[in-house]
Amino acid sequence: MLLRQIKYFVTVVECNSFTQAAEKCFISQSAISQQIRALENDIGVELLQRENRKFYLTDAGEYFYHHGKELLSKAEKIKQETYNIGKNNKMQLKIGYLNFYDGIKLQKVIADFYKKYPQIVIQIISGNHEDLYYGLRHNEMDIVLSDQRRAFSDEYVNLHLVYGNCYIKIAKNNVLASKKFVTLEDLRFIPCILVASRQQENNEQDFYQNTLGFNTKFIFAKTLEEAQLMVIANRGFMPIELIGDKQDKSDLFSKIPLYQDGKQIRRNYCAFWRKENTNFYIEEFVRILKDFFKEV
Repeated sequence: MLLRQIKYFVTVVECNSFTQAAEKCFISQSAISQQIRALENDIGVELLQRENRKFYLTDAGEYFYHHGKELLSKAEKIKQETYNIGKNNKMQLKIGYLNFYDGIKLQKVIADFYKKYPQIVIQIISGNHEDLYYGLRHNEMDIVLSDQRRAFSDEYVNLHLVYGNCYIKIAKNNVLASKKFVTLEDLRFIPCILVASRQQENNEQDFYQNTLGFNTKFIFAKTLEEAQLMVIANRGFMPIELIGDKQDKSDLFSKIPLYQDGKQIRRNYCAFWRKENTNFYIEEFVRILKDFFKEV
């Protein structure tokens, strides 16, 4: 079975005509018919049911058509990527990550990746969950590193990376700063500081209030830096997630584990990318990312 034969078959189906498909493929009608017969003989089943001058897809032909298209698309991508690698063409990899996340050490992953593939230009884009989801849907980002808030979609690769432990950042002079852990009940009279654009404020509040169970007042910062200044000024607490046991110590605020039902709250962190956009460099970046999380 040759890729050329698959291409002929797909073209015949899409043109609904052997004659038009032959013209499109720049071969004779008899030649394209012979190639499809050879393809059927090789597979061992009939793909097209022929009746006079018409034809219909068999069930096997229907299956082969859809998966054959996917195979041709993947082969074309492999060809293009091989060319780019061989020519050292500059390519861009756009990576989105949560601006609220306080544990992912992208610097090391990016440094390891860039050492191996210096021809790739990496662009880092931060945002909240909805910003990242929008960017991925509209091809503004190639890979997104984010928490799982929706059911997994078949349109994307949904790769689990790690579970992040939930903490709060709170000012050192706050009465809760000396506690070994806090609960949602402890926080109900302290404002929760969230990072979100004005357009995303309602979405963020809805998630923390109705999904995670935060029962308090919410105030918003536009950037992570602004939110941390609000914490230092004792205007409220900021929920964060960390991976691993190592925590950066600060004289300005405390990081305290956040508990619910007697155990620390955890969030599922994943790498997401569109299946149709999968390429060699995305797979390599994710491989290095996975190795990093294994070390953590």
